[in-house]
This record gives sequence, structure tokens and C-alpha cells, in this order.
Amino acid sequence: MPESQPLPYAGVRVVEFTHMVMGPTCGLLLADLGAEVIKVEPIEGDSTRRLLGSGSGFFPTFNRNKKSIALDLKTPEGVEAALRLVATADIVSENFKPGTMKKLGLDYDSLKPLNPRLIYVSHKGFLPGPYDHRTALDEVVQMMGGLAYMTGRAGDPLRAGTSVNDIMGGMFGAIGAMAALRRRELTGKGCEVQSALFENNVFLVAQHMMQFAATGKAADPMPSRISAWAVYDVFTVKDGEQIFLAAVSDKQWAIFCKAFGLEEMLADPRLKTNNDRVLARDWMMPILRSHLAGYSAAELSAVFEQNELPFAPITRPQALFDDPHLNATGGLAPVRMNDGHMAKVPLMPFTLDGERPGIRLQPPRIGEHTGELLREVGYSEEEIAAFESRQAGIAR
Repeated sequence: MPESQPLPYAGVRVVEFTHMVMGPTCGLLLADLGAEVIKVEPIEGDSTRRLLGSGSGFFPTFNRNKKSIALDLKTPEGVEAALRLVATADIVSENFKPGTMKKLGLDYDSLKPLNPRLIYVSHKGFLPGPYDHRTALDEVVQMMGGLAYMTGRAGDPLRAGTSVNDIMGGMFGAIGAMAALRRRELTGKGCEVQSALFENNVFLVAQHMMQFAATGKAADPMPSRISAWAVYDVFTVKDGEQIFLAAVSDKQWAIFCKAFGLEEMLADPRLKTNNDRVLARDWMMPILRSHLAGYSAAELSAVFEQNELPFAPITRPQALFDDPHLNATGGLAPVRMNDGHMAKVPLMPFTLDGERPGIRLQPPRIGEHTGELLREVGYSEEEIAAFESRQAGIAR
């Protein structure tokens, strides 16, 4: 962002008691937009710092632009430090199991008298109701919320290829916090915001629910669905390469046919409109697949791009580090990984005045800002030294 333009949430203080993906995503969004986000970690650090496999990138992905304070919330002095921080906060964000924050005296009802202007964001598996006692994970709600059914082939439910509900649930928590900040401007009062994985998942599959409401016919899983568009498919072409190609309007169909010498199909009255072509897919698509099979993916990409037709290479995530568009537009920024080496991470997918909100603070080391933050809330140097000594003893 240009230095003359302050980030929109500069001056807003967020204290987050979060881990994994959902809660940290909420803090990430607010932090990227300028909020001071203070991550309260256990003495040994957020568990995502130590995850392997699919979780090994969680911490650097979701914890940039944050400060870290390490507190043992099982001790009175840890809770006291947390309460002092909360007293200075605009927003508290948490995503622990129901009842955990209440046991610590850090739930909304306990904190509201301390700070009536506080906005308290809870990220849970379910909004309050018959399911709220259940333990939820992204995969759990994908299975029970229809998304896994829609993603996989019939009889083979399959989770989506990323943590869609965790990430979007955190985003909706941040949107709720933003709405609550605006309402506080109008009323002077804070409030509680709740965001949940299951309800987020239901929002994602609403289009399939409403297809049934509109047509009386249940939506088929995406791999076997009746497509709304005639040409909207992955094609296997020369040397076994794959590419996604689409022609979603009558105009695009005409351009496609002319570009590939398919004038006979363009003139066929059975293929006149998109809906005609949808009904003809059983016999039309084998012809198109055979016709395009001799082209390379690069040749098809060039023709589709030249004619402004939709296409996409089938890209693996690791190839995106070298994507020319992402690199040319500043969509990737240097980030410090858990082991200290630098990599690149995607920034927020929007711009303000043409600029992506960037990285001001690298993902913090465990307790990196403990002394600084305790000093801010009134601890003396002697108290800080004693506090950190006790915490170090607990960690051992």
C-alpha cells in the first residue's frame, strides 16, 4: 500500500486465541488490512508450527503480520496477562472447543463487563443448536453438508482439495468482525460474532439445494452432472497432456468451430443452441475429443487465448510459485518458514488502489513479542523478567 494511504484497520487491536486454520484465517485477514493482531500461544508454541505433511505450511500461510505472546493459560499469571491484553483490545478471536474459553474466564460473558466495546469472534464447528456438542473438522462438515457428495463420483464422496470451510469460515468471522466494528461506531457497544464450519459448508452447497428447489430434481455429483454448458471439459490431448476447454455461449461455439475447422458441426441444426448441444453431448463430445487429440496443450492454449475462449492448463500447486501472472502482479511475497528459510506465499486476492495488502511482519517466533506486549499493559521490567522466568520453568 502507498505510505500516504493508511490500511483500513490500522489502530484496531485484535487478541486471538486461535490455532490450526479457521481462527488464524480471521486474524490473517484483519492483520493484512492493518490491524495489530496479537497471537496468544502456549509456551511451547502453536501446534501448527510442528505439523507434518499437509499441515506443514499452515503456520507461515495463516500467521503473517501478527505478533506472538507466549502464555500458559493454565496458570493464574497467564490468565491475568491475557485479561490485561483483552482490556486493550477491540476484537478477541478464538476457535477452541465449546466451553474451553469459559473455563478460563475468557468467554464473551466474562469479558464483556471488563470491556463493553469488545467484539468477540467465536469460530466453531456448528452454530448453537442440536449439533453444537459435536467435534467438527473441515472433512466432517464436507461429508455431512453435501460438499463431499458433490465433489466425488457417485458412490465415492471426496473432500475438496483444500481447507475450504476452515478458510471461508475464518473469512466470515472476519466479515462479522468488520460488521460489528461498523455497528459499534453507530451504537458504541461491542457484540459477539459467531462463525461455523457446518453453516459455511451449507452456504457453499446452497446452489445445489436451490437447484432441487427450482427443478424438483436432485443435483448429481459434479463429475456426473448434466452440465449447463455444452463444451466445458478436460480434454486429454497429444502426449497424454490434459487441458480444460470451454465454449459456453453460441458466439463462443461459432468461434471455436471456425478456429478448428469444424464448420460442418457449426452448420448442423442439431447443434444450433447451447441447450441443443447439451442434449447432444453423448455423441458430440467423442467427435470433439477425437478432433482435438492431435493438438498439444500449448497449441490449444494459443488458439483459445488468441480467440478469447476460456481454457486452463491442469496445474499442480507447486507450479504456481513460477506462475508468470502471479509474479508479475505481486501476488506472491517472501515469507519466513518454520525452519527459518524464505519462500513465497500468496497474498490476499484483492487490491486497494491497485496494491495488494502486503507483509509488514513475518510470521512471529514463539513469544517473540512477549516482553514488548507485557510492557505495554503495565508490567515493570522486574515483573516481566520474573514472568518470563516462571514461564520458562513451565516450558521445561
